[in-house]
Amino acid sequence: MEKQELQQSIAEFERNRNQLLGISSQKQQLQFQSTALNSAIEELEKTQEKKAYKAVANIMVLCDVKDLKKEISEQKETADLRVKTLQKQEDALVEKLNKLKHSSLKTCKSLN
Repeated sequence: MEKQELQQSIAEFERNRNQLLGISSQKQQLQFQSTALNSAIEELEKTQEKKAYKAVANIMVLCDVKDLKKEISEQKETADLRVKTLQKQEDALVEKLNKLKHSSLKTCKSLN
């Protein structure tokens, strides 16, 4: 590997690292969202009421608790699925970054 290839490898490493940071941030936000949705589901399960309010844009709308619980459960399921997908992407990027790191270090040592 020449210096030019090493520079390309380092640039690819940086791109992948930035992508990893973005994915990690998205995953963290979705995990937070999933936790909040789970709390909402738990509260709806505790209530004896048949109706509850949900926020829609800037207004509160009265809904059936069962329907609201189903809607929130679906949102949580979607968020959890997205977290799993992002975790797979994150794992693949970490593996790729480790390979790039090792090959770049090996090249640096051979150039010196």
